[in-house]
Amino acid sequence: MLLPILAVVGGLIVLVISSDRFVDGAAATARFFGMPSLLIGMVIVGFGTSAPELVVSMLAAMDGNPGLAIGNAYGSNIANIALILGLTALLNPVQVSSKILRKELPILTFVTLFSGFLLLDLELSLFDAALLLLLLALLMIWTFFNGLKKEPDALADDIERAVPKPISLRRAMLYLVFGLLFLILSSRLLVWGAVEIAQIFGVSDLIIGLTIVAVGTSLPELASSILAAKKGEHDIAIGNVIGSNLFNTTAVVGVAGAIKPFTVDSLVLSRDMVVMTILTISLFIIGYGFRKNRQGRVNRFEGAGLLIMYAIYTTVLIFTA
Repeated sequence: MLLPILAVVGGLIVLVISSDRFVDGAAATARFFGMPSLLIGMVIVGFGTSAPELVVSMLAAMDGNPGLAIGNAYGSNIANIALILGLTALLNPVQVSSKILRKELPILTFVTLFSGFLLLDLELSLFDAALLLLLLALLMIWTFFNGLKKEPDALADDIERAVPKPISLRRAMLYLVFGLLFLILSSRLLVWGAVEIAQIFGVSDLIIGLTIVAVGTSLPELASSILAAKKGEHDIAIGNVIGSNLFNTTAVVGVAGAIKPFTVDSLVLSRDMVVMTILTISLFIIGYGFRKNRQGRVNRFEGAGLLIMYAIYTTVLIFTA
């Protein structure tokens, strides 16, 4: 029992550190070869900040643990809104710009509903995975052209500001190689530990994916959102959550399904997808607030409400496990 716990804890620690180094190395290498900052942010930083979820779900799918793969993605989405944004708003209320309300949040709502529609038959087929990855490509192209036109856009701003500062090519290559190596090894360790714990307690890998693994792989988003809110960078704080959820829903689930199509537990649709959709719509309503001529915001009271919702959801998971 001790060894799987150590594997999960140690795997998560190394996973967070190695993914950060991998992003720095990849971004610096791309910059050295002349790639534009916005494209670096979209392709490398965008993928890199969700690298923990992506690699864990990929390995879980390859190992024949679909519950862990999809639980990690959807559990991270639920944690991003209810836990991360809730805690961030509780510490420091988050302003929501009108651009986010008009553009990004409706897109996130659509993507969430679309992914739920694809799972109505309780199967994530190769065709479903291809549709999700195509949707991801369209979103990246849309964000990239918004950035080129210099239109105000929370995701584009978040992406460009997230590009790391330049480092030497030698250090960049070391970060890139060893970051990727330890990212894969730590993910493998985490998946093994999570599956072992699930078997010991007699619960499904879906429950472990929705709780321990989902929260653990969302730690980078938690740290960056709290730091951004404290600095008054509210667009980054909420853009980080929206961007991560879009990526998890399209890329993480899509790649896992492309590697190995799988059957989806009915609870994913009736419980987890419903909670994820409610939270996404709630975020839009909270941000809009039906307040005329006032900027939207997620205040401390609403942040506490999101945290309570996450606590109730987690309690239900534990008691129904």
